[in-house]
Amino acid sequence: MKVLIFGATGMVGQGALRECLLDPGVEEVVTIGRQATGRNHAKLHEIVHPDLTNYAAIEAQLVGFDACFFCLGIASAGMSEADYSRITYDMPLAAAKMLLRLNPAMTFVHISGASADSSERGRVMWARVKGRTENALLRLPFKAVYIFRPGGIRPMHGIASRTTLYRIIYGIAAPLLPWLERSFPRYVTSTEQLGKAMLKAAREGAPKPILECEDINRL
Repeated sequence: MKVLIFGATGMVGQGALRECLLDPGVEEVVTIGRQATGRNHAKLHEIVHPDLTNYAAIEAQLVGFDACFFCLGIASAGMSEADYSRITYDMPLAAAKMLLRLNPAMTFVHISGASADSSERGRVMWARVKGRTENALLRLPFKAVYIFRPGGIRPMHGIASRTTLYRIIYGIAAPLLPWLERSFPRYVTSTEQLGKAMLKAAREGAPKPILECEDINRL
């Protein structure tokens, strides 16, 4: 299986990349983002691309993939809806539409978030935008589209969030996170479990298109 990962420098993306590199069934991993991950591995190829809404210059490198894991995201604090939408809606849709044209038999896995608003009409801006993104992606005729909605995420294997506030929170909560993950699987997962679940969904499918935290932990 050949896998393309967007957002491989973020916490979830780092977890997805780690599991892909460890999985013997994955023969090649390509990451694409505005920064390199800094990882070196025989089956890893990195594409540094500054404009994540336009891929015309690199389309030749984006053919022949079985799965895409879109892990790129940002916290909404302090952002206008227009600015948040450019990252949360415009970027995944630009990538997905391009990949659909080049890889129509691909499985597309998108990392969203718990409490995303599928109605697109709620009061909470970030939830409304995420819901709009989910709905647009689910309408695309890939082989399959899966929306992952993790809640709390336990970073493992040295993985850390790039967001300073999240690093502080995770640092304080670190002793409790393994217990929370075991005790509250409806609300907490881990970077390792997310990566493994994405691979399983791409390889074998999943029982439904939108997977909440508990569903992710069951895969």
